[in-house]
Amino acid sequence: MADLALLLIGALLVNNFVLAQFLGLCPFMGVTRGYDTALATGLATTFVLTLSSLLAYLLFHAVLVPLSLEYLRIIVFITTIAGIVQLIHYYIRATSPLLHQLLGVYIPLITSNCAVLGVALLAIDQDLSLLETGFFAVGAAAGFTLVMVLFGAIRERLTNDAIPYSLQGSAIALITAGIMSLAFMGFQGFAG
Repeated sequence: MADLALLLIGALLVNNFVLAQFLGLCPFMGVTRGYDTALATGLATTFVLTLSSLLAYLLFHAVLVPLSLEYLRIIVFITTIAGIVQLIHYYIRATSPLLHQLLGVYIPLITSNCAVLGVALLAIDQDLSLLETGFFAVGAAAGFTLVMVLFGAIRERLTNDAIPYSLQGSAIALITAGIMSLAFMGFQGFAG
């Protein structure tokens, strides 16, 4: 059980996919202009990331390995991710038009979020069990959402602050992301 907790904490804080491994930077920089959008995108990505990692594990071990088709894993994983995102897109559009309008084009962009594919591939490469893959995916997804929400809240706050003209926009966002990355590096000794 301690190993599962370390796997979860490691993916959440120590090896955060956005700030330590630099995966998922497109939604990190593009969607986090405000807290609400960052939270909604983080939660949608959490669902997709967790579900797709578990399905990728099952497809890899139940279909690809027995048929000796391991080399097709990237194609199968991308297809799985795209299918899950499409189902979520239809579900959100049917059940929550406001959320669909808020997220707009960002829901289909989850398909191209490299963090989602990265978690599935890393879980297979590390030869994790199904349970370990689940914990790893939940930790990675929670870490992604945590970073998205923190960065969205900071960027929302920065819009009201007096920032020099030369630092406004992307410049202050990149400086803030760098400082957040340094802060998360402080967790490196935690999993040791």
